[in-house]
Amino acid sequence: MNINHVHRGITKHKKTRRKGRGPGTGQGKTAGRGHKGQKAVSGSSFHPSFEGGQMPLARRIPKRGFHNKFAKSVFAVNLGQIDAVFAAGEDVTPDSLRQKRLLKGRFDVIKVLGDGELTKKLNVTAHRFSAQAREKIAKAGGQAVDIQKPAEAAAPTDN
Repeated sequence: MNINHVHRGITKHKKTRRKGRGPGTGQGKTAGRGHKGQKAVSGSSFHPSFEGGQMPLARRIPKRGFHNKFAKSVFAVNLGQIDAVFAAGEDVTPDSLRQKRLLKGRFDVIKVLGDGELTKKLNVTAHRFSAQAREKIAKAGGQAVDIQKPAEAAAPTDN
């Protein structure tokens, strides 16, 4: 075997097999559908979970719990994590948290929790704060700034 024989027969764009074009093609006559039956006729289709009349697996297994598809995914960050990464006087925003690799993945809301100690004065901007987190941020001399949702920001305040 030579090195130039290795890729012989391997092509980038392989031609599709034309089925049902005579016995000489190797896929002629029944075109790989076999003889008779539901799948042999034209226009045949059935649901992927159909099990030939047997009770489907999705209906056999017990159903438990509840899934709220409208629930927001909340990303929790502790004050101890923020204190370890940020220097005194810095602004803690969702963008800066992502740059410091504290925020990962997709989420709807950022919540700051009060676990750990905050030793520096920081201005923390997030969607939600726990009561303990607000207290610790204020005690350190910083500010807890709420991010308003677009609907709340656009709503008129005076009636």
